[in-house]
Amino acid sequence: MLASNGNGLQSAESIKSLRGTRESLALTDEGNSFGSDSELNGYTSERQTDKYGFIGGAQQYSEQSAEDIPPEVLRQREAKWLDMLNNWDKWMAKRHKKMKLRCQKGIPPSLRGRAWLYLSGGKVKREQHKGKFEELDRQAGDPKWVDVIEKDLHRQFPFHEMFVARGGHGQQDLYRVLKAYTLHRPEEGYCQAQAPIAAVLLMHMPAEDAFWGLVQICEKYLPGYYSVGLEAIQLDGEILFALLKRVSPLAHRHLKKHKLDPILYMTEWFMCAFSRTLPWASVLRVWDMFLCEGVKIIFRVGLVLLKCMLGSQDKLKTCQGQYETMELLKTIDTRYMLEGFLVREVIELPLSERDIEKEHLAQLRRWKETRGELHCKSPPRMHGAKAIMAAEPPNRQDLRQNPTIIVESSLATNKNGEGQEEDKARKKTKEQKNGKKNGTPVAANPEPSDTSTKPSPPLKDTPLQGSNQSLISTEHDTYL
Repeated sequence: MLASNGNGLQSAESIKSLRGTRESLALTDEGNSFGSDSELNGYTSERQTDKYGFIGGAQQYSEQSAEDIPPEVLRQREAKWLDMLNNWDKWMAKRHKKMKLRCQKGIPPSLRGRAWLYLSGGKVKREQHKGKFEELDRQAGDPKWVDVIEKDLHRQFPFHEMFVARGGHGQQDLYRVLKAYTLHRPEEGYCQAQAPIAAVLLMHMPAEDAFWGLVQICEKYLPGYYSVGLEAIQLDGEILFALLKRVSPLAHRHLKKHKLDPILYMTEWFMCAFSRTLPWASVLRVWDMFLCEGVKIIFRVGLVLLKCMLGSQDKLKTCQGQYETMELLKTIDTRYMLEGFLVREVIELPLSERDIEKEHLAQLRRWKETRGELHCKSPPRMHGAKAIMAAEPPNRQDLRQNPTIIVESSLATNKNGEGQEEDKARKKTKEQKNGKKNGTPVAANPEPSDTSTKPSPPLKDTPLQGSNQSLISTEHDTYL
């Protein structure tokens, strides 16, 4: 298996010996920045959970790593996203640029899971294949994949409260999602880099939704990444290296001089969509943009990190050889990964879908000249939510929201208790006012019909009262 270190980079020796195998991205505990199980078991009870659910590790929240959004701004964004979700087809067709801008600003935590499912097309897939996940979930699964999946469960975000307990609900759902995918695509099976992708989705949505989100990422956003031979990721490594020449010629020359194959430093970045590399606040912002705009966001993040770490003569003075360069890329400077800096750099980097496709064709020709035909024929890559929706237009029924939590006001629904009494009080007050206007005498203090019940106090911070508080009391990522 292949050890990952620091920011998820692999040693040259291990990846060279395992390139082209299904184990090219084994996520072992050795050198893992998230710590071992023994460490975790010794400290979980003493550590405080952050707002993302982490109780420790390199990805735990810090004031430096994330930007705080004022509650009134967050509330406004939530209202805008609710409107978009209720009119998804219209927004995608006529106001996609505005939607893209809102994804770049960050999806509100309370709606992130639902928005990701809509952006990826997972919502439509789920509606078009109702009962499919339950059917796969009931099946036993191929023993060869089940065994590997079970061994990988405890390695996924061991410092997150959802996955900290062996055999806990988080690990159980992760097992269900990964096993279902091996049954859904038996020719592809299971690749270990799929586990963190599925785990991130499960932090934001139920197992069935996470399954369809995983299907869309594997088949639309990153097709061929998890197939036998890992040819697609190797091809994208060459594309990244070629694009780096335009973005940072100095970094490109340095990597070429020391013969650092892109597969050595970008494999886990791309296959895990930076979920094991960046501070968590940055992971979420990258995923918001990735699911909206497609794989160009992953390329941009990789190019920004390479440019920042190797883009000046001063930085290159500390890495005169291959080993020193790899060590530098294993320990990326935290300031370059912070949410504010990274997102701004990613948005401003001039790299389009056309640039990627143009370079893809060039590298594909080069591949065929030097290595022959690709063994695994992948479906065409979809560059984001709009392309996915255009390729498979949904009907409005498939896009209709079905919230799993329905919050009803006691004033409107409790007709057998306090709500009923309050309705009566309102009605009598209205009659009093009308009586005064019409000159009709009305009793100043009418007797209550039932003294055993008292009207409930008015609800605080309802939408009608113009509250500036968020739909959630804290910024935990939840699914609705």
